Amino acid sequence: MDRNERKSHDIEDLSQKYKQPKNIEQYGIEQVPEAERTVRWYDIFFMVINFLMNPGMILIGGMAVASGLSFWAAIASVVLGIAVAFVAYLIMATIGVDYGVSGAVATRMVYGVRGSKYTVSLFRAATGIYWFSIQTIVGAAAIAVVINKLFQAEVSIVAVSLIFAIFQIVVATFGYNWLKFLSRIALPIKLIGLIAICYMFMTHDDPNYAIPKVFGYEGTVGWGWGVFIVSLNSLTAIWLSMTTDAADFCRYSRTRVDMWIGTMAAACIGTFTSAFVGAYSAAATLGKVPNGLEGAATIASSGFALFMILLVVVLDNWTINVLNIYTSSLSVVNMVPKLGRFWATLLVSVIGVGLSIFPSMLNKLQDTMTVSGIFYAPLAAVVITDYVFVKKGVLLVDQLFEENGIYRYSNGWNIPALTWTIIGFVVYQYTPPEYFQSIVCIVLTGFGYYFHQKLNGQVQKQREMLAKMSA
Repeated sequence: MDRNERKSHDIEDLSQKYKQPKNIEQYGIEQVPEAERTVRWYDIFFMVINFLMNPGMILIGGMAVASGLSFWAAIASVVLGIAVAFVAYLIMATIGVDYGVSGAVATRMVYGVRGSKYTVSLFRAATGIYWFSIQTIVGAAAIAVVINKLFQAEVSIVAVSLIFAIFQIVVATFGYNWLKFLSRIALPIKLIGLIAICYMFMTHDDPNYAIPKVFGYEGTVGWGWGVFIVSLNSLTAIWLSMTTDAADFCRYSRTRVDMWIGTMAAACIGTFTSAFVGAYSAAATLGKVPNGLEGAATIASSGFALFMILLVVVLDNWTINVLNIYTSSLSVVNMVPKLGRFWATLLVSVIGVGLSIFPSMLNKLQDTMTVSGIFYAPLAAVVITDYVFVKKGVLLVDQLFEENGIYRYSNGWNIPALTWTIIGFVVYQYTPPEYFQSIVCIVLTGFGYYFHQKLNGQVQKQREMLAKMSA
């Protein structure tokens, strides 16, 4: 049997096993075969940059200005926040490249088969669903403004959210190849649209929109350390929530180099672009309109400009929310493997659509960023410390799927990992905001977990067991 025949046979088996349509991505918790890991750096670049160029990130850049930061301080806080979080992201992405497993499944090696299912995956699925609804609501608000100006018709944000969400779900159910296709098509259109929006801002007749005025905008605190570090920490906390998803985007990657180039280029360009648009809108309106897409729709004077904004909003939301649903469904599959990826995607989608009809959720955005830091900073610390320093980068894929294998620990739970994650919650909460909570939490939790494992002999024991089984 040649490679193509074997691939078709595997897909047929999974399709029958989970009762999934045959023309969609079949792999859920399963390892992606090495022969199918062919994705190059540019496809990873397209997916990640589309993920970072989105209404939520634009809004966050604007919120940094609205909180009092200067124009450039706001952009710096957003870009640096992503840079810090992407250190953890790249480590977990490497697991996807090397072993072809999803991030949710990979966390079984740290928290145990059951601990991974009922703590990490449960919270990650909830986070992804929440961000799906937030992105949908932010995009729907901008769409409502554009439709009102184009057709002089009042439309309900709730109705737009529902219709919008359904279109986003379609691509997510088909899986990875459709993600690649959508990302390739969307990026050039989004870039043209965002450049057009920036041009619209810069040439608006209101003097507050002039380039020197915006670039020189000092806000109420300028580069004030307290506000700057809170904004920086908020971004770090949000994107640490992507730690367990990193492998999802890279499990079809050809090499580590492809992943590194694609991811880092996308992180730098995508983050700066989103922050720039949001910060420009907020600075030009003296902090009153932090949602850059909504701000652009408000000042647009031609039908063509409004159409371009509408196109950007739709594609922005579509690309990021497809990924939100996709990664959330992989976490659900990790919890309930019998569902299969397709049915898990539909389940996640129904919940996400239900939440997207509540625009008031935007009022809880800052609280959500805080919760993300409390949970994901210690989780990232424990996962990275365990994989890099305790296990020395060794992962036995077959054992991830064994209920009674080496990752069973204590009845399926790695108690020290859970204990130090909880301790990390406390460390984060009691660290003063001006001390960069995420980094303090990661360092203290990581050191604590490692030395605890070393003192109780688990570091040596696990290394010997992994060396013996992988020999």
